Amino acid sequence: MGYDVVVIGSGPGGYIAAIRSAQLGMKVAIVERYPSLGGTCLNVGCIPSKALLDYSEKYYEAEKHFAGIGIAVSGLQVDFAKMIAQKRKVVQVTSKGIGFLMKKHAIDVHHGHGSLHDATHVRVEPTDGKTVVLETRHVIVATGSKPSSLPNIAIDKERVITSTGALALREVPAHLLIVGGGIIGVELGSVYSRLGAKVTMIEYLDAVIPTMDRTLGRELQKSLKKLGMVFHLGHTVTAVQRTGASVTLTAEKERTPMTVTGDYCLVAVGRRPYTEGLGLADVGIVVDRQGRIPVNDHLESAVKGVYAIGDVIRGAMLAHKAEEEGVCVAEHLAGEKPHVNYRLIPSVAYTWPEVASVGYTEEALKAEERPYKVGSFPFMALGRARASGDVEGLVKVLADHATDEILGVHIIGARAADLIGEAVVAMEFRAAAEDIARTCHAHPTYSEAFKEACLAATANRALNI
Repeated sequence: MGYDVVVIGSGPGGYIAAIRSAQLGMKVAIVERYPSLGGTCLNVGCIPSKALLDYSEKYYEAEKHFAGIGIAVSGLQVDFAKMIAQKRKVVQVTSKGIGFLMKKHAIDVHHGHGSLHDATHVRVEPTDGKTVVLETRHVIVATGSKPSSLPNIAIDKERVITSTGALALREVPAHLLIVGGGIIGVELGSVYSRLGAKVTMIEYLDAVIPTMDRTLGRELQKSLKKLGMVFHLGHTVTAVQRTGASVTLTAEKERTPMTVTGDYCLVAVGRRPYTEGLGLADVGIVVDRQGRIPVNDHLESAVKGVYAIGDVIRGAMLAHKAEEEGVCVAEHLAGEKPHVNYRLIPSVAYTWPEVASVGYTEEALKAEERPYKVGSFPFMALGRARASGDVEGLVKVLADHATDEILGVHIIGARAADLIGEAVVAMEFRAAAEDIARTCHAHPTYSEAFKEACLAATANRALNI
């Protein structure tokens, strides 16, 4: 037997699964169809989008707020080509870092299209060169996902684009149309709105970031409107038509039509598992209606020894969820007893203010008819937020009415992406709101808002409002 584990896909789930397997003494190979390692997240997702979000926020701050705090700036302008080049450099450095980790852990890297020859053999077809077959005891499928579209929208990758294209434009759009108000839509809408584009968002549901607690969606929409973004919620897109350098979108709400024209249209309606061409059916694996691979509690497919993680299986399509699953499979193969608490996978939108959420939403608790109590604290009342000028947002804590156990934490505000980590740790150990309320938090910090929200949830004891 050549390998203990062969991983197909080098995204966050795949390369972490490979590293953890190697740490546990297994002989590992990883197969990646593209020249660079890192998958969607590193190359055309998480990392490049956060780079552009950060760059555009710096520009926006300089343009809109520096003068108010005594910093005079003249001749401010965007060199968009340089911005994109810097984003590309960040991606390249990070990809090389993964390559270094593969060498450090003695993981063999095979570039080419990987597919299942059978349950113990993986076929690798390189772009150039001879096909090779890798023998292995176990296979981990970690091939990620691709952007979805709608049946009535043709993606031409020039003017009608997905998130991949939106991260590699050669110019700032004059008017960017966005179909979809989820995390991808609000993040990329933020980038281009800050850089001067007019941005119009069309969302089928009646809220932005609709999978999060509705309080967060309402607050984020208020913030994004201040950037100049225009929203058409509850609208069904009926057509997207490109004519030369312009794109016309038609939609309707309650049978009332509307038309809007821009120079680019970003289709951000979610992602679909990338499971085509993997030879799954040939070995007895039948995907579900969404194209996902069914797995058991150990993330093993219907074929013994073949596992799947990340976007190709059930659950949220998040890089950190895939990482946890990669570690879980590796440790299971080593005879350990790992776990993944899917209720405690945080979700983040890296807009500004940032948005982060973990656990039950208020809507979910109402649907379950589970008694709960709410504690909320506004950033406006936080000394650290006032000092930095980041006063938008709030922390909302949901706790069990009888036991006080924290059931959900929802944050919109500065550094929410980092603050949510404390909530995840607390909830992993089933902390009560009282536990956080009685834990000393440094002053002045953003984290005090979490403590104050927990105080508010325990007999309305918040100290600074």
